[in-house]
Amino acid sequence: MKFFGGLVLLVFVCCANGQQFKCPPKDGQYEDPVQCDKFYVCEEGIATPKLCPDGLVYDPLIRKINKCDQPFNVDCGDRIELQPPQPSPPYCPRRNGFFAHPDPKVCNVFFNCIEGEPTESKCTAGLLFDELTGTCVWPDSTQRQGCEDTSTRKLKDGFECPKEHQTDANGNVVVHPKYAHPTDCQRFYVCLNGQEPRDLGCQVGEVYNEDSQRCDAPENVPGCEDWYKDEPSAGKPVKKSRK
Repeated sequence: MKFFGGLVLLVFVCCANGQQFKCPPKDGQYEDPVQCDKFYVCEEGIATPKLCPDGLVYDPLIRKINKCDQPFNVDCGDRIELQPPQPSPPYCPRRNGFFAHPDPKVCNVFFNCIEGEPTESKCTAGLLFDELTGTCVWPDSTQRQGCEDTSTRKLKDGFECPKEHQTDANGNVVVHPKYAHPTDCQRFYVCLNGQEPRDLGCQVGEVYNEDSQRCDAPENVPGCEDWYKDEPSAGKPVKKSRK
């Protein structure tokens, strides 16, 4: 009987809240003024309260019937209240949404929860997951602290990716910038997402052209014209420093 009585009370409160909301003259869906995941369906002046699936919030600006979306896509403004969470531990603090790994030191792994079922995903090399945007971002674009280093930041020869972003002719940041090797004309470095270095090389007979950021003929790269001069068949190159 106590459970039944509590259920009746819940229904009464729900209906009472719906009656407190005054519908505009036009039928439709309207956001609750204080709770971001709550809205009302108004028909002939009667308001029926509704809740978005746990983890989603209501966006009145969406031009479709289902107006519930991810929190990072919606500006809730002063509507800061939410329904009680329905967690599915350990990866889903709410039934729906994108959530960081529960271990605060694992910053490149996140989970997409759909009705309490998590799907694990991993950011590409050098990026960290940011719950505020629901995306993977550069480390300097998030406030997350104490994240473990998930990639190799320094090669055996000591090369590290420069902290400064490389830009193209239009001023756009180069996603995977390349850098010439200081002593070997055939080799060059690639920084995946500007963070994780890789040591690569051109095919035998070519050298790296820093201006075009491509492998090129030796005669087109100042200082590397004679890189293969002692190997007519373009076999093993003679090692010497770049000028």
